[in-house]
Amino acid sequence: MNSVKEACSQLKQNYDACFNTWFTEKFLRGDHSTDSCGPFFKVYRECVRKAIQEQNIDLKEIEKEIMGTEEELKPPGSK
Repeated sequence: MNSVKEACSQLKQNYDACFNTWFTEKFLRGDHSTDSCGPFFKVYRECVRKAIQEQNIDLKEIEKEIMGTEEELKPPGSK
């Protein structure tokens, strides 16, 4: 699956490959140490954040905590 913006797709693929290797070769074998793919994720996340901002989407709305709040119970589209 491609990323939100074509320029981020290769970064996503790099992170996905790293994560899948870590998950299958370490995590599933009992090594639950920290995901070693953090640097890949940070670069990819920054690319996605920029792409979202270019679409004039408010990052605060995306990062807003909803689960476990009254907001979670509201139907989509209601404010």
